[in-house]
Amino acid sequence: MQNSSPNRAETAAKIAASPYQYKVCEGCDSIVGKATALCPNCHSFRFDAAPESVTKQAVLLGGREQRSVTADDLG
Repeated sequence: MQNSSPNRAETAAKIAASPYQYKVCEGCDSIVGKATALCPNCHSFRFDAAPESVTKQAVLLGGREQRSVTADDLG
C-alpha cells in the first residue's frame, strides 16, 4: 500500500485538532462538517459526533490513501 498524500494527512491533523466541528458518517465512515444533515457520499443521515470517534477516524483516514468514491469523483 502506498503512503497517503500530504494533503490527506494535513486535513486529518486539522480535523483531529478540532473534532467538535465534525462528525463521522455511520453509513460510510466519511468525516463531514458538524452542520451536515445528509452525507454527500452515501446519503446517510446517521452520524457519530463524539470527539473521540472523529479523532480516531481522522487518524485512520489520514494515514492511508483514499479508498472510497466521493461526489467529487463522479462530477
